[in-house]
Amino acid sequence: MGIKLPTLEDLREISRQFNLDLEDEELKSFLSLVKLQLESYERLDSLPDYTPRVKYQRTLGRPPVKEENPYGALVWVTSIKGKEEGKLRGKRICIKDNVMVAGIPMLNGSKMLEGFVPNMDATVVSRILDEAGEIVAKTTCEDLCFSGGSHTSYPWPVLNPRNPEYMAGGSSSGSAVAVASGYCDMAVGGDQGGSIRIPSSWVGIYGLKPTYGLVPYTGAFSIEPTLDHLGPMANTVRDIALLLEVIAGRDGLDPRQPDSLPQPPVKPYLNLIDGEIKGIKVGIVKEGFNWPNSEKDVDELVLDSAKKLEDYGIKVEEVSIPLHRMGLDIWTPIGIEGATATMILGSGLGWGRKGLFETQIADLFGNSLKSKARDLPNTVKGVLMLGYFMIREYNNRYYAKARNLSIMLKEAYDEALRKYDALIMPTTPMKAMRYRSEPSFDEYFIMALGMINNTAPYDVTGHPAMNVPVGYSNGLPVGLMIVGSYFEEDKILKIANMFERMKK
Repeated sequence: MGIKLPTLEDLREISRQFNLDLEDEELKSFLSLVKLQLESYERLDSLPDYTPRVKYQRTLGRPPVKEENPYGALVWVTSIKGKEEGKLRGKRICIKDNVMVAGIPMLNGSKMLEGFVPNMDATVVSRILDEAGEIVAKTTCEDLCFSGGSHTSYPWPVLNPRNPEYMAGGSSSGSAVAVASGYCDMAVGGDQGGSIRIPSSWVGIYGLKPTYGLVPYTGAFSIEPTLDHLGPMANTVRDIALLLEVIAGRDGLDPRQPDSLPQPPVKPYLNLIDGEIKGIKVGIVKEGFNWPNSEKDVDELVLDSAKKLEDYGIKVEEVSIPLHRMGLDIWTPIGIEGATATMILGSGLGWGRKGLFETQIADLFGNSLKSKARDLPNTVKGVLMLGYFMIREYNNRYYAKARNLSIMLKEAYDEALRKYDALIMPTTPMKAMRYRSEPSFDEYFIMALGMINNTAPYDVTGHPAMNVPVGYSNGLPVGLMIVGSYFEEDKILKIANMFERMKK
């Protein structure tokens, strides 16, 4: 495409920005050096980029019609089939619209990505098609996935099928509603602060944020690489286990994944959910209850549901993890400064990691940032302003300190998990929030981020965490969250399966 040579004024501006105090004669010398180094860039530019091969043919599909999309869950309808036989044969599967599906438009809930058509399938998409699953839709998500509500999404909000006067939760709002309303059997969601578990809780389905790195993030739009997770959402524990079995495992392209992780299948999750449960011990985390924004009926229903496990031979005890109350504060600099670096300064890709970089995202999103940043949602505008200020004024100190403290937070959970097989608390402190089409500035942000108290800490530490629907209060679902040790999703699924059996 040809690389632009910087002008003397370009270098002068950079010199001023970084306080280099270079004179024009010095800048001319650097300009000659830059010109020489750009020859490598030119040679690099002449090489074709590496993009994973698209295995299966597909047609473009279409936007949904109103009659099939009453809650706004769908953003694009399609029918993509892979192999004829496999573990997912006969399953209809939706994909969150921050995940790349080749040839299918992708918005990531934002005007910023209008016109973007991916040229590759995310690893999770390829694995679903390899196992005979049918991809039937891309689902609406919150604008650039930076909200736990369902009111910021473009082109439309997502409403709760249990009561359309309420939000569905986010950012994987459409995936949750597509499952809850029966449009599909299962869906892929993403989670950086609770975005699988929050909507699963608010619409009353199962949703699992796996261990950090268990499911490859390759081909999904990153918010912050140390927080990024993809995972399954479904109406039953068996379907969660089945989809996890298909999508989990190393792909060799995602540095979030440990080298020791096997390729699929990591474990036969579906066969493990019916195993022996006697002798299992769970800890009810005291600090996960009674937040300032907690609803009493949510706390009570979660606590009562957890105690019923004792009737099935599971030992239930209260455990105190004081640092849990600081988990959201530890997440905040990572989420804000990390997202500023990755999404804004790094054009959706960032730096400093190995693996596959989705350069197509950087080209379109980076150019959109230059031409129409006004279209960014207020959530991301707020992140940008605070994140850049903190990076500029405090030299990355608070991001680094939060990452250091995350080691202590992980150890606090691990210490409890050495005594207990799993930890339990409410997924969100409250039931679904009411949808407001024209919220005030303050209401907008409460609707976006006012529910991540219990979910965000486990994105920081990477522990697997799953929402389990345990009942209704005032007509709205209540979710209980099960947290486990690294790569012990099978234990979480086994306990979740017991809750599901208790409901029948």
